[in-house]
Amino acid sequence: MSTRSGRPLLARQLLTLSLLFGGYAALYFCRADLSVGTPLLAGELAHGGLSHSEALVRLGAVSSFGVGAYAVGKLFLGGLGDFWGGRLNFLIGLAGATVFTLLFAWGGGVPLFTLAWIGNRLTQSLSWAGLIKVSSRWFDHARHGTVIGILSVSYLIGDAVARGAMGALIGYGFGWRALFYFAAAVCGILWLANGLWLRESRVEVGFCEARVNPHNLFGEGGGRPSTVGALLGPLLRSRAFLLVCILSFGATIVRETFNTWTPQYLRDFAGLPVSLAAAWSALFPGVGAVSVLLSGWLSDRLGESGRAALLFVGLLGTCAGLILLTSLHAGVTGALLPLTGIGVAAFCLLGPYSYLGGAMALDFGGRQAGAVSSGIIDGVGYLGGVLAGFSVPLVAESHGWQGVFIALAAVSAVAALGAGWLLLHNRAQPAARPA
Repeated sequence: MSTRSGRPLLARQLLTLSLLFGGYAALYFCRADLSVGTPLLAGELAHGGLSHSEALVRLGAVSSFGVGAYAVGKLFLGGLGDFWGGRLNFLIGLAGATVFTLLFAWGGGVPLFTLAWIGNRLTQSLSWAGLIKVSSRWFDHARHGTVIGILSVSYLIGDAVARGAMGALIGYGFGWRALFYFAAAVCGILWLANGLWLRESRVEVGFCEARVNPHNLFGEGGGRPSTVGALLGPLLRSRAFLLVCILSFGATIVRETFNTWTPQYLRDFAGLPVSLAAAWSALFPGVGAVSVLLSGWLSDRLGESGRAALLFVGLLGTCAGLILLTSLHAGVTGALLPLTGIGVAAFCLLGPYSYLGGAMALDFGGRQAGAVSSGIIDGVGYLGGVLAGFSVPLVAESHGWQGVFIALAAVSAVAALGAGWLLLHNRAQPAARPA
């Protein structure tokens, strides 16, 4: 019970969870808009004199520059939450996404699109680390898998709802600019709600401090760190932490490929109309949401090696789903089998993926370095995501979509081997690393 207001801790935790969930879901409206709008934008650029394939390469570059900015922000800005608090990080992300999404909608060419998308993704890069920092101050470590699993569903639900709604807008005849105005409105409303009601920690409202993982690399510390080196040193000396960063790199390549290119794949390969391709692209985050909830709940109950075990199994399953996609032929198989392969990959990948920059980051960083731990893991991952934007249209043009999925299957297989090593390492040295 609170020593000031008498309100139970659970009620305040549910409010915090709801604000973080809604705010992070809103950010994905300001990401899905480019993916869903790509066929329309490509058509507009083609009318301006570019070929269809060249327009896709230009938009792929815009996407990759944005992912690159996101990666840089994750690496160098996300950790600011450990110095000035996660709440401020979170609010900066929401405000920046709103402003730069509007700027994109007002733009009229690739240079301004690129500038606006970079600004959007750079400011958004602060948000997840801020969310993780706030979560570490509100929830005990024994519930981190479940809590971060729920919060990870926010970006999947946000992505799925955004794609479905934007597909409907396209179906009613709205152009790509309407998608961006819609996304900015949603994000602006959630920025206001979080600004009014989100608090940095439960201590601020009179509750006791949240309990941390006793095996984290920083002990019970939770105050402002003395130096950047004090945060980075323990993390960079941990082999398990560095391996998790590498796994994030590989898994993000696969995830960002589906996030960015699923509508175009369904349009080109399965022959779906633009509006249906946009709506069906919600399958990837929608199925992933179920996986995240199930995986988060299981990870809190399978013991100290549970997260690594689920990551290993999930990456193997992802590889299987991608192999299915490599066996299909355009114009012959219809839409059912491509959608099945996408669903299998989503279910197997996104649940375990959600651990990497979430519960695993808190396992390593505790209260002291949760933001910087999350920022580094996600930042390295999104360096891999840069490859998805640049390389996918080039590979699809030269080797077809089967070539894209063969490459992704190889990435998933290598990542599964890394997850297997992490599982063996965790089981062999349970007391020498975070649980």
